Amino acid sequence: MVSHHGDGPTSLALRGTSSAVEAGDRRRESSARAAASHVSSRSRRYNRSHAGGTSFVPQNEFPVFSHSGDVEILVRVASGHENRYLLHRHTLTRCSGFFEASTSNEWSRAQTVPENTPPSLPPPPTAGAIEGVKPAGASQQGGQLTRIEDQGIVGSHDGDAVSKPPSTSLTPAKKRWRYELDFGSGGDDIPMLVQKEQRGPPPTANSLFGGPPPSHSSSRHHSSKSTSHSFFRSVANLSLSSSSNHGPSLPPPTPAEEDLLRDYDNLFRIMYNYAPTLDPINIADAYIQCKSLLNLADQYDALAVVGPRVDHHMLQFQSRLWKQIAKYPISYLRLGYLARSKVIFQEALVHVVGQWPAGERSIRAAFPESVIDIIEDKVDELEETVSRIEARLFRLTLTNRSSGERVSPATNYLDWLAVSLFRTWLADNTTPPPPPPPPPPERTGRSSRAAITNGNSGSSGRHRNNSSSSSSSSAAGALVPSNPSNANGAQRNVHFHPPPPSLPPLATLGRTYRILGSSQNEKGYLTHDECKRFLKLTPDLYSRDNLRRFEKKIDELKAMAREVVRPLMGSGLELELQGGGAVGYLTCTRVGERDLPWVGGGLVRYD
Repeated sequence: MVSHHGDGPTSLALRGTSSAVEAGDRRRESSARAAASHVSSRSRRYNRSHAGGTSFVPQNEFPVFSHSGDVEILVRVASGHENRYLLHRHTLTRCSGFFEASTSNEWSRAQTVPENTPPSLPPPPTAGAIEGVKPAGASQQGGQLTRIEDQGIVGSHDGDAVSKPPSTSLTPAKKRWRYELDFGSGGDDIPMLVQKEQRGPPPTANSLFGGPPPSHSSSRHHSSKSTSHSFFRSVANLSLSSSSNHGPSLPPPTPAEEDLLRDYDNLFRIMYNYAPTLDPINIADAYIQCKSLLNLADQYDALAVVGPRVDHHMLQFQSRLWKQIAKYPISYLRLGYLARSKVIFQEALVHVVGQWPAGERSIRAAFPESVIDIIEDKVDELEETVSRIEARLFRLTLTNRSSGERVSPATNYLDWLAVSLFRTWLADNTTPPPPPPPPPPERTGRSSRAAITNGNSGSSGRHRNNSSSSSSSSAAGALVPSNPSNANGAQRNVHFHPPPPSLPPLATLGRTYRILGSSQNEKGYLTHDECKRFLKLTPDLYSRDNLRRFEKKIDELKAMAREVVRPLMGSGLELELQGGGAVGYLTCTRVGERDLPWVGGGLVRYD
């Protein structure tokens, strides 16, 4: 029997060595998990910072896609503040017609660069210097494994060095576009992104703050030694660099510059399906921000992408939004038109049609012909409905109970007076007031002699002044005699022809029909005092019994009028449906899908 005395210590030594290795692996895995959890909590934040000297790792996410981006965009304002982006052409061209046209072969000024060439714009100051830890063996664009520089996580557990980046000579070339915000030369010029050629050779992959490029050490021993020191140095550099580079060097931006930077940032955030930064509390500020963002999206032909985001944000205000639309219908009509918001556009259009022609001049200046045609069509429909209702109101009458005939002065004088009073009130409230009479003509001797002289003048003089005198005389409505002998008499008997009465505005008619159609306001017109004063005009008929009978007949006419105007009392407004209060004009306009200007090619016509 052979005894192996050396097996025990040897096995213990081996077990001890494996235990130490396992302990070291566990420590490295725990540190990797801690770093990964730290990254995952910070990777969702916007505006990450790449401060930290040699620990800088280029990120491949919004707003700077360091590995896959091919469109560099620089938005710099006069105060020196700027937003920098490195985005993708295929995303920008899908969302914006401007980028689709400017990056086409006809207008493109792209430059060919190697695949791994870093962007000429340094990454923006965003929060988080570590992108994330991936398992060993995971691939990364450019043929490199994920690594956290100077923190001991390089490659796999066997300590093999990470392979070096492939040579640029073997890397395929790609195109890169560069845009910068140009404010133009004049004060009325609109700031616009223009293509710029890259000046000078591409810069090396330095840190944001000008540090040297990170050293790709293949020695695991060196990385493990400098792990903690480099990490804390990165954190220290983060605070020092951010305070030294962004603090006292630049003046604060003006409100206009802040709005411009915010609008461009929101535009690109929406293109990448990020929520825009808009005011969620103050609806007035939210409207201004949304309007500015929509104007910018219209400038870059991106309304189809930006509009739904604006619509979603504004509809969150609910009842406050309906009240604002009722207060500023024209402004929200344009907002709904640009955002292609069916709800906002319909709500604002009903208010605009009900108050027409209020604001007609500003509407014609701010909207295209397709929207104006829709408004005019809806106004014509409403006026036609109002005309039919008005004709029925004037035909309302009372009948005799015995014979069933209409009342007349001969059959029932008191009931006929009630019908006459109701029709008089209706005519007074549905007809605009007559225009003021023109001033009386002057009756001086000089004017009479001038009239006689003009009457005796030759035909050449009359023909010479025909264009001016005829227009002025027709406008004044005076008949000037041509016979000089009757000139003085004509001056005494001047006849003025007033222009035909114009149609009352829909807002005025709306208030009248609101009174007629409301059961709560039936006591608001032709009240007891009015009936009493009217009946006292005929002393022989005035008595307490006749007054009660007269008021009863007026109430019958009011009830019939309320049924006649019922079609005008309908409303599709969210404001009234949610109990936000009724308005004084007609809101019975119906707006369907075919009435939206962006449906079916934009223009909707009614034949």
